[in-house]
Amino acid sequence: MNRIDKWYFSNDSYLAVALGWLRLRLECLAEEGRPPLQEPADLARPWRDDLRLLAAAGEMERIEAEAPMAPALAGLARVLGLSKFEREALLLCAAMELDMRTAQLCEQAHGRPYPTFALAFALFDDPDWNVLSPDRPLRYWRLVEISQPAGTALTTSALRIDERLLNALKGLAYLDDRLSPYLTLKSTEGLMLAVSQAAVVDSVIEQLGGERSPIVQCIGTDADSAQTVAGRVAGTLGLPLYRLNVDSLPASPGDLEIFARLWQREALLAPLALYIDAHDPESPAAARGTLFKLLSRLSGFVFVGSREPLAQVPRQTVVAECLKPEPEEQRAAWAGVVGPQSPHLPERLACQFNLNLPAINSIGASAKYTAGKPDAGERLWNACRAQLRPRMDGLAQRIHAKATWDQLILPDSELMLLRQIADQVRHRGRVYEQWGFGERMNRGLGISALFAGESGTGKTMAAEVIANELRLDLYRIDLSNVINKYIGETEKNLRKLFDAAEDGGVILLFDEADALFGKRSEVKDSHDRYANIEVNYLLQRMESYRGLAILATNAKKSLDQAFTRRLRFIVDFPLPGTVERQTMWERVFPADTPVDVLDFERLAAFNLSGAGVHNAALHAAFCAASADSAVTMYHLLDAIRHELTKQGRNVDPREFQWAAPVGSHA
Repeated sequence: MNRIDKWYFSNDSYLAVALGWLRLRLECLAEEGRPPLQEPADLARPWRDDLRLLAAAGEMERIEAEAPMAPALAGLARVLGLSKFEREALLLCAAMELDMRTAQLCEQAHGRPYPTFALAFALFDDPDWNVLSPDRPLRYWRLVEISQPAGTALTTSALRIDERLLNALKGLAYLDDRLSPYLTLKSTEGLMLAVSQAAVVDSVIEQLGGERSPIVQCIGTDADSAQTVAGRVAGTLGLPLYRLNVDSLPASPGDLEIFARLWQREALLAPLALYIDAHDPESPAAARGTLFKLLSRLSGFVFVGSREPLAQVPRQTVVAECLKPEPEEQRAAWAGVVGPQSPHLPERLACQFNLNLPAINSIGASAKYTAGKPDAGERLWNACRAQLRPRMDGLAQRIHAKATWDQLILPDSELMLLRQIADQVRHRGRVYEQWGFGERMNRGLGISALFAGESGTGKTMAAEVIANELRLDLYRIDLSNVINKYIGETEKNLRKLFDAAEDGGVILLFDEADALFGKRSEVKDSHDRYANIEVNYLLQRMESYRGLAILATNAKKSLDQAFTRRLRFIVDFPLPGTVERQTMWERVFPADTPVDVLDFERLAAFNLSGAGVHNAALHAAFCAASADSAVTMYHLLDAIRHELTKQGRNVDPREFQWAAPVGSHA
């Protein structure tokens, strides 16, 4: 029999003897008018000195002394601060559940088939009136439930032991089911930490020393890293870790007090640690206020995960900065997934995607990576994109980038700038991390570009081309989801947007950027002041953002000069000239489109933007499909006329006359 089995055996024996002792006392109290012993010499002895009671009490002491650990009742009394009388009163309530004869004995003893404080006062030695106080353990820790109908005295109200305490007396360990809806047990074994994160764990444990009731603040933007560090610290100290989301805390003061007491009771019954996740920047202010109230009520081991350190924490605090693994550590983790067959792939993945070790291993497993297969690297790359994509949903509109360099008709100087943007995104890890530039810079590590030009000149297409070239997701910012009339809400939305994109898996496209990045105005009232605050916040985030952000506008002069100073690239998109338009017409139709003999020089004479050329070609294709013929000049000239009219431009009918050459399909 091992130590645990011995304890269960001794605990059951102790409870059996204790219940027998309690039955004797109830029987003696019920028969108080008749001496419990029949020998003449014992007629004057009070019933509390009954030899059977003394023998049972002695047996309880013997079992408690010989047990490998204290019986549950004795242990509970010690950790919860119960007096001898309170301990006996708790046993009386437990007997109602453990011994079917107790109800009858209670009724015989005081006329009620249930325990009461009045019965306990009469039944046990040294009764203490303080047991009725809400501050004493029986009521404070909610060890007993009091059923007190209107007009009933407290002392004569029915008492019932709390279910969790009853099971604890039998040695059953589980979380109180009133806490279960709020808490989730997190595994503290097998957690994958990078060397830099393990160093944080060691530092926390060193700072704690022997302290077992601190508040450890795990700060940083990555909630997973904070929770992983907390889990490793708790596991090292042998503490099960339960997670609580700050948004799920009870809102009412009464419910919060009950929650706090129940958790503290659990922490006293068994060593536990609580992790409160307060990372979500969208948590309402009320939830933050509730968090501070809870922290002031708790006294056990508590972790708080948040983006920034909390001020005015009520007791000793250890602050630990919990970040994702360093780029070199991520590169090593990818190398373990990829293997030696693709030596350059780990660097590309680590440079572009900022992920945790569990995420890296999970992606490697989900992508079913097999070294040596032609599409192995592409599987991993796409799995990384899919891992980060859900964080952006609802914040911006994802554009399926299909455009290629061949479709982009621009002057050579602008094309060169666009290719430089793509190259800098592709090689930023090497320059910043391996070549040391990142150690000298703490701002401006991202790449920002301004695409300026008239509507339809190819700004969005250029962003698609870059995204397609880099095989990254392109998200167009939906201003309706960002701009909010309420003060401070726009900044919150922007913070969510940048935080979601920070891990490097997306390209941000701010279309109509002048609506967000407009010039700051002279402060004349509060509206001007808060509008300027929004612009100032954007300036800060653009400078600290590590990904690629593209600003597209057709009103370049409306942008604040502070933005243009921080932009790494400014690409002007001019309206196409005749030569560019002819090239566009020559490339606008897919290879599968049936096309008649076309006069591209004639088509290029019409002053259309790139978008206008595309719209006219598409319109002509539908007209041709409706006529069940190839696309002809007649279709195109009619489509161009329609496009110019739509733009409100004057149209001369003579410009759209066409004499079909011999042998054409017109």
